Amino acid sequence: MIHGIINVYKERGFTSHDVVAKLRRITGQKKIGHTGTLDPEAEGVLPVCFGRATKLCDMLTDRDKCYEAVLLLGVRTDTQDVFGKVIREEETGELAEDSVRSVIGSFKGKYEQIPPMYSALKVNGKKLCDLAREGKTVERKARTVEIYDIRIDKIKLPRVHMKVHCSKGMYIRTLCHDIGEKLGCGGCMESLIRTRSGIFEIKESVTLWDIEKKIADGNTAEIIYPVDGMFSEYKALSVMEGWEKLIYNGNPLPKECVSWEQSPEDLEEFRVYDRKGEFVGIYRYEGGQERLVIVKMFYSGER
Repeated sequence: MIHGIINVYKERGFTSHDVVAKLRRITGQKKIGHTGTLDPEAEGVLPVCFGRATKLCDMLTDRDKCYEAVLLLGVRTDTQDVFGKVIREEETGELAEDSVRSVIGSFKGKYEQIPPMYSALKVNGKKLCDLAREGKTVERKARTVEIYDIRIDKIKLPRVHMKVHCSKGMYIRTLCHDIGEKLGCGGCMESLIRTRSGIFEIKESVTLWDIEKKIADGNTAEIIYPVDGMFSEYKALSVMEGWEKLIYNGNPLPKECVSWEQSPEDLEEFRVYDRKGEFVGIYRYEGGQERLVIVKMFYSGER
């Protein structure tokens, strides 16, 4: 059984759910989860978690993202991208490049974004996209998102090629729509590539075909990112002989059960391993009681 993360390059035409389904077939493993939806026509980085690593899905979804997008000005669609129904078209001949740059730059920082109807978000237990396909529109609450950086690579009106570094929860389709509205001509997203998700970058991603070949050739380890690699900033601790039963059960660990290179700080978190070097979980040190307590357990009992 695979335990770890694969940096998948999601190709156009597949939903994120399709990718997980195909990986279940390729690996013969059921316990798999992705870390952030990409639209079917979008492509790029989609970290997928296997086995014990599925406990990381929420954490990875929360990480920042980087995208390359093409904004098409003068076109409004019901899906906020070129794959939807055109609602209205306007001329963009009067637009000045300086105005376009100024408006796009104004979106840097935090702003309140209203999620699109064509999205996987749920309202009263039903996906917005399903409601949209039924011809229904419901009120959506604006969410605070943040753009850390937004750069224009090229402007050849009505198209703008841009790079966006943003927080979780950002809909680039909606950003394109909002830029168009602010310019007064409308706009939608023509293409989208996710180039980074957290620590996972596009240059290191692998396609489904690559993954299938690696597994068939017995080289699976080459594309697996280990679970403990997500916590590389934490110091590593190994439990001494006689104390391992406690960590396998997720019990608090007295300070003397590990050998300390330096005194821990109160509430400091550590990667904890058993004596054979297997990653067990993340523990937090409680100085008042001089003990380590479990934060997140990754040990499954499989040896």
